[in-house]
Amino acid sequence: MNNFFEQGGSSTPQKPKGHVDFKSAFYFQTPIWIAEAPMFLKDTIKVTDKYIKKADKLLKDKLKNEPKWKKDIGTFGLSKHSESFSNDPKVKDLVQFIGQRSYEFLDWQGFNLQNHSLHFTEFWVQEFSEKGGGHHDTHVHWNQHVSGFYFLKCSEKTSHPIFHDPRPGAEMTKLFVKNQEQITLASNQVHYKPKPGTMIIFPGYVPHQFAVDPGLEPFRFIHWNIKVVETAISKERSNSNELPKK
Repeated sequence: MNNFFEQGGSSTPQKPKGHVDFKSAFYFQTPIWIAEAPMFLKDTIKVTDKYIKKADKLLKDKLKNEPKWKKDIGTFGLSKHSESFSNDPKVKDLVQFIGQRSYEFLDWQGFNLQNHSLHFTEFWVQEFSEKGGGHHDTHVHWNQHVSGFYFLKCSEKTSHPIFHDPRPGAEMTKLFVKNQEQITLASNQVHYKPKPGTMIIFPGYVPHQFAVDPGLEPFRFIHWNIKVVETAISKERSNSNELPKK
């Protein structure tokens, strides 16, 4: 191998003639918006109570038909997952707020949204099992322009989201980082500890997961996906949040 510079090594790199200053240029960055929105917290918890109660019943009913070993485990490692409810009038203000912020999120990045509109494809609440073990493996939301979380019940003792570097090339050539606790350009994942009322908006292509929950305290959050569609198509389906199938 040809000689190359090694900090602290025995070989001394050959110094180039002259000197130049490089300017930093940050291209292909991954934006994630984080804000505290406690104004929706109290009402949203109350609204989602009924959805979680229904999801809990469905989960337990499903376990009745499972083999004995699954019944013995119970709901450990599972989560209560509601149906989509963005059309519920009781969350109208929250849905409009998320929709507007998501539009601004895309517009801020430089996307041309003229003659396009945003539609919720999914909007659900979930709560990890009180027996612990609840988690989500790393995944992305394919074909979704915006995804997000709104945390309703959480603490330092509960699960939390972990975001991963979405660049495949960076993953193939990653190196050890100097300090795992510090977020730098070298970081390939970010652990974020939310508070009740924390809202996170991010591109659907960003790989993310949820750490295993110990089951010590309730962990509940709303999750959504948003897709941008042409306004003409949007008007054709003005009475639905579903998107046209291709």
